[in-house]
Amino acid sequence: MLLLASVALAFWWVPDDADQGFSQRIFYIHVPAAITAYALFGWAGWKALRLLWRGDERYDLESYTAIHVGLMWGVITLATGAIWAKISWGVWWSWSERQLVLFLILFLFYSAYFMLRYSVDAGPQRARMSAVYALFGVVLIPVSFLAIRLAENFIHPVVFTRDGPQMAGSMFLVFCLSLAGQVALAGALYQTELAGKRLDSRLRELRRVLA
Repeated sequence: MLLLASVALAFWWVPDDADQGFSQRIFYIHVPAAITAYALFGWAGWKALRLLWRGDERYDLESYTAIHVGLMWGVITLATGAIWAKISWGVWWSWSERQLVLFLILFLFYSAYFMLRYSVDAGPQRARMSAVYALFGVVLIPVSFLAIRLAENFIHPVVFTRDGPQMAGSMFLVFCLSLAGQVALAGALYQTELAGKRLDSRLRELRRVLA
């Protein structure tokens, strides 16, 4: 409901952007998607840290699931960013822009997580190796975020400054609704996938006992 409300308000209620006009409305999908992806990767890193700290292997599955869902939002971020760039600047992608390339590196880094994970047999060794890899990825999150704010051009306009959001109140409201909706949806998918994987794990253990 939050997402539907934010999309409807973004297209039919908020005013056009002074510089980009109607095309700026993709901002309400693109930016919350990027923040949600960062949050999921950060959550995966937190769970990885807890696994290494406490040795409880249940955190391995939680970290894995967070990365899996985070990559979904990474795809949304890259796709909406490419569409926005094409409409506003006439190019789908620019390899000279550090902020674009750094997010792609972040996305590919976490994509490679699965290659590493499934190259090792299931067990404590795979869990620890995956946790260390997930923690390394957390380092790229602030680098990717700061690249947007420190960019030398305005491909990524900075709308949040020390003086607050540089947008109309209606725009900020819709942005918050979209962010809340995307975080809620990501959380629901995370919990659903995690529950399914835990059930699958228990069924496999039961088959081993009955075999």
